[in-house]
Amino acid sequence: MKVVATIGLGANLNDPAAQVEYALAELDRLPATRLLARSSLYASSPVGYVDQPDFINAVAQVETALAPRALLAALLDIEQRHGRERSFRNAPRTLDLDLLLYGGARFHEEGLTLPHPRMHERAFVLLPLLEIAGQTVIPGRGPAAGWLAACRGQNVALLPPSPAAAHA
Repeated sequence: MKVVATIGLGANLNDPAAQVEYALAELDRLPATRLLARSSLYASSPVGYVDQPDFINAVAQVETALAPRALLAALLDIEQRHGRERSFRNAPRTLDLDLLLYGGARFHEEGLTLPHPRMHERAFVLLPLLEIAGQTVIPGRGPAAGWLAACRGQNVALLPPSPAAAHA
């Protein structure tokens, strides 16, 4: 059975825009998975630990036959290949991949909560998500668009397309 899963991407080290672009391409190469949609890139101020560079963020939707845990393991493997280190909570990172939604699934297990428990609080997730899937409903919370007003004041900006992306 194939499911549409939504993935948040972010990076703020080692050419973060390139890290996110490479990761988007890697999502399309996961087993039993294909990239359906990807957002533009957005710049955002860090959350939590603020003494670090701004982030580059995006959101992607994939169609996958991978189970949630298998998809999460594949995402963590991509992070590791990009040099991700988990030195402390909200630390700077070469790549961060978050499984935001897995169809309409709602559950919590050690290491995996769906939908992502803070996605509705983050403009850097909601803006790119609404760009590619404006009618998204967050299970247990309602329409994603309804949460955007609560994120007012968060510093998130749409980046212009890169010259390389414009010729792709």
